Amino acid sequence: MKITARALLVSLLLAGTGAVVTGCNTDKDIDITKLGVESDPPETLYNQGLANIKAGNMTEAGKKFDAINKQQPFSEWARKALVMSTFVKYRTGQYDDAVQTGNSYLKQYPGSEDADYVQYLVGSSYAKQIVDVTQDQRAAQQTIEAMNKLVSNYPNSQYVSDGQAKIRFARDQLAGKEMQVGRYYLERKDYLAAIARFRIVVEQYPTTNQIEEALARLVEAYYAMGIVQEAQTAAAVLGHNYPDSRWYADSYKLLRTSGVEPRENEGSWISRAGKKLLLGT
Repeated sequence: MKITARALLVSLLLAGTGAVVTGCNTDKDIDITKLGVESDPPETLYNQGLANIKAGNMTEAGKKFDAINKQQPFSEWARKALVMSTFVKYRTGQYDDAVQTGNSYLKQYPGSEDADYVQYLVGSSYAKQIVDVTQDQRAAQQTIEAMNKLVSNYPNSQYVSDGQAKIRFARDQLAGKEMQVGRYYLERKDYLAAIARFRIVVEQYPTTNQIEEALARLVEAYYAMGIVQEAQTAAAVLGHNYPDSRWYADSYKLLRTSGVEPRENEGSWISRAGKKLLLGT
């Protein structure tokens, strides 16, 4: 009985890596070293590859799919094998190779039935490489770009929801990086440089989990520079949008040390950004 590739992949994604490992320990029948990889017909290789995936023998599965691509490039079997090869590389942590194979597939077969899944794998491969905000966030930007392609090109895909979740996480990371740099400047009293970083968060990443602190840090930086009106505006925008935030409480307390309260100047860039916050954009 043939194994349906797409059904197998979806079940593996839902089950997680643990299901694969269990299969690997129980299946003793598949031995890639005893099979004529180069001479077997592509259908046989393909189904052997699927069986290896089900058994948890991911490396052996990859050899099967690679053999198909060498044997009959640009055939329908090669197309299907590229999908599976992308999956195997992703599952085994070869993320750069998964991206390369996936993008090769998308270049050749952008309108195929599996294109959305491959685009999702490319985005997920980037997402797996996102690191702490103290490090370079290139992978976060690449995740956003890849998953935006999924959302735009395949809006009805079953993977869109998870793709959007990964976009939100990646945006949080990018905003977090700006905050980290901004705090660095703020601690060194380089207020203009700090404000520039916090402004990026407010204007470019208003829906991330960094927005409350960014507004509060603007209050702190402007207040330290003696630009009280802008500090008041930042506090007012923070209070309008997040009245119960601890960041607003801190900002309010800081302003009260000089006898002033949050007050919005509608001519300020912060006020304009605040209106977008209220609209949720």
